[in-house]
Amino acid sequence: MKTLDNHTLLYDEDCPMCNLYTAGFIKANMLDSQGRKPFVNITTEEEYYIDLERAKNEIALVDKVNQQVYYGIESLLKVIGNSFPWMEKVGNCKPINYFLKKLYKFISYNRKVIVPSKTKVGDQINCIPDFNTKYRLFYIAFATLFTALVLFQYAELIVFLPRATFVRELLLAVGQIGFQTLFIRKFDKQKQLNYIGNLVTISVIGSLLLLLVLLLNRYFEINDYLIFGWFGLTVNFMIFEHYRRISLLELPKYLTLTWILYRILALVIILNF
Repeated sequence: MKTLDNHTLLYDEDCPMCNLYTAGFIKANMLDSQGRKPFVNITTEEEYYIDLERAKNEIALVDKVNQQVYYGIESLLKVIGNSFPWMEKVGNCKPINYFLKKLYKFISYNRKVIVPSKTKVGDQINCIPDFNTKYRLFYIAFATLFTALVLFQYAELIVFLPRATFVRELLLAVGQIGFQTLFIRKFDKQKQLNYIGNLVTISVIGSLLLLLVLLLNRYFEINDYLIFGWFGLTVNFMIFEHYRRISLLELPKYLTLTWILYRILALVIILNF
């Protein structure tokens, strides 16, 4: 790989995704050993020419020689394009660049509900992205549709349950959001959408675990009890993950109990209608 010297990415050290890909750039020698630095370690001098608010939402790449700053997808294309010029050229084509910018914002504005982190008290500067209602609602809708699609496919494998339909699974996924909203209605709008964002992320994680069995079942015949057992293990993992997240977010513990209650009610409805 061709190393992009004298450039530093300012990343969110509390974001596992940011940690992973910035460390990957250095390991692949696409950036030198000083090619990344936590956002919270920005110097007073750097604050004069770096747009701090924008850098919270779009990772900043700082040219330490010329004090030029690139943001978001532009910064990533700059790093990747140094080793693969054709990728930067393709990425800068207007339709593709437009899509990449939207995809980047979709992930960036939702990164704290995809992988939440505890807010550090006392930090004078942080890398928490702005709250964006449009991207949060889009994420919730996308995650809900993905969950319903996977559950529909998986439910068809569980012989102990009535025949599944996509509409049923979609209604159950949407119903979970509506049911939990009853217990967070006193929260402010941002806190509600932050919780729902975490809620649907848990569903996506569970769906990805079920997707492993769906893929394996295409090539191997999996025992019905193993399919049902894996579903049970997945649900238990989701309960643990829900409890972990609300503890991290300092939300009421009873939200995990209402989450479980809805699952029980949904199962009763499925078995009787």
